[in-house]
Amino acid sequence: MTRSFLDVTEAWDGESVVTAFDSATGAWIFVALHDTRLGPAAGGTRMAAYPEPVDGLVDAMRLAEGMTWKWASVGIRFGGGKAVIAVPDGLGDEARAGLVDRYAAHLVSLRGAFQTGVDLGTTPDDMARVGAISGYAVGLIDGEPGDPGPYTARGVFAGMRAALEHRLGDANFNERSVLIEGLGGVGLPLAGLLSEAGATLYLADLREAAARHARARFGGKVVPLDDIWDLNVDVYAPCAVGATLNPDTIPRLRCRIVAGAANNQLLSEADAEGLHERGILYAPDYVINAGGAVAFTAIHQGERDENRLRARVDAIGSSLREMFEEAATAGESPLHAARRRARRFLGAHGGTHGGAPGGPSPGTG
Repeated sequence: MTRSFLDVTEAWDGESVVTAFDSATGAWIFVALHDTRLGPAAGGTRMAAYPEPVDGLVDAMRLAEGMTWKWASVGIRFGGGKAVIAVPDGLGDEARAGLVDRYAAHLVSLRGAFQTGVDLGTTPDDMARVGAISGYAVGLIDGEPGDPGPYTARGVFAGMRAALEHRLGDANFNERSVLIEGLGGVGLPLAGLLSEAGATLYLADLREAAARHARARFGGKVVPLDDIWDLNVDVYAPCAVGATLNPDTIPRLRCRIVAGAANNQLLSEADAEGLHERGILYAPDYVINAGGAVAFTAIHQGERDENRLRARVDAIGSSLREMFEEAATAGESPLHAARRRARRFLGAHGGTHGGAPGGPSPGTG
């Protein structure tokens, strides 16, 4: 059944969506604000082609909700929001640059209700343009574009260590195998960390050249995307698009742990139960992939010491250990423990919906 913008919006539990059509390119812009009880919304801007514009709207809504839980789960007082620019296939560089500029002008009209950074399909240079026009781009370090990817990768690595220790009794990556799906801005530096730690790598990407590039740098074996579900590995790390964990794929998984950087890895929350029933430990995505958000929040607040930044990101591993233990005691998926932690923070610091713009700009996820 075809979904309409109205149907999708009526079914959403978020606060608002700002929608704009860019006639020059045929692109749709969706800025979804899910929950601003903790403050102004912040989240990345994703640029991608979708089968229909409404699919971009749905993605923005799902991603915005994920940001609500991410900020609350790591104890940072910003609201959940996300932007999606749904572009037509084959958008040229000149048209794309104009679209980014016009998107920045739309952010000006929101007057600080939404602040943004890089996401799938956008770059630090894009955010430098957005920031110069709107003043509402984050992730700039002393005025220069910054890349949150390596910090996100470090947080995922710390979370994997916690998951290995909990599930397999040892956080050592020697003689452990990890499948990375998606070798982009996070998956590639993650492959480097895992290779250095001694893990056996399996590499998959929609762009086979990206997987081959990762293999040339860090070793490992390139795996066709169609084969990843049946691969016998210790850890599956989804680091590309969301919804890869669903009723079709979960029964085929032969991993012991799911721990990756992608947003919205579950098609629905019921899929967390499917993983739990199969004995697969799931590291909630909005916790394990929060490294970039944590680091860039600290950077914006003035932190420049790399050791202290890394320590803040590494604390994601400690948080996940607590969630794994809490979930194991209750005999449930770690998703429940993560959600309880986030709700406690929202309850203690959130007040009512509609936080006023202001305060320091965060990093984004």
